[in-house]
Amino acid sequence: MKNLSEHDDFVLVCNGLSKTYGEAGSEIKVLSNIDFSVRKGERLAVMGTSGSGKTTLLNLLGGLDAPSAGAVHVAGVNLSQAGETELNKLRNFELGFVYQFHHLLDEFTALENTAMPLLIRGLSKKEAQSEARAVLASVGLSARLTHKPSQLSGGERQRVAIARALVGKPSCILMDEPTGNLDRKTAVGIHDLLNELNTACNTSFIIVTHDEVFASSMDRCFFLIDGKLTI
Repeated sequence: MKNLSEHDDFVLVCNGLSKTYGEAGSEIKVLSNIDFSVRKGERLAVMGTSGSGKTTLLNLLGGLDAPSAGAVHVAGVNLSQAGETELNKLRNFELGFVYQFHHLLDEFTALENTAMPLLIRGLSKKEAQSEARAVLASVGLSARLTHKPSQLSGGERQRVAIARALVGKPSCILMDEPTGNLDRKTAVGIHDLLNELNTACNTSFIIVTHDEVFASSMDRCFFLIDGKLTI
């Protein structure tokens, strides 16, 4: 799938990334000329005030929205030039997503939710659930495999969401306030878990967070101010 050999050392590259929305005849520039790259296993935090464009940035990085200018390359592929089939394949193989709200499917168990990306990839149910069991064990949920989201605590639901993002062994996981709805003790547990998984799996993380302590534990921390990323 790669077509940009100069980006082979990076799992994700942004060049001149900008996003402008038209509203009532005027233009609102949300992001302006953003450049950064993420290496394998690197952990980045992005901080900024509400409405500063952090979620918009994640949507662009994940190919869920198109930039007004510039480009995002994932695994060497320019997302703006990829067709829908290739985009879906990239999201399934190269990217994982964790949101502030876990977005688990209520009618499915923790095991079934976690196995879903692998079923979409084409693995058999037996293979997908075997992989899912192993990942759920790594996040401390071996005893909760058959529980549905309504039977899990907030921290447990977020662990399932993290397991679902990890199960396909993506190059990079994008996280939007992954601990924003959790109490402090549970949030610290999730922070520690993510750092452990980063070490074990060498997966890159790009994490939008308001938590200064969590952000300070990352390899790099950017601030999104007036549409620009600053260190």
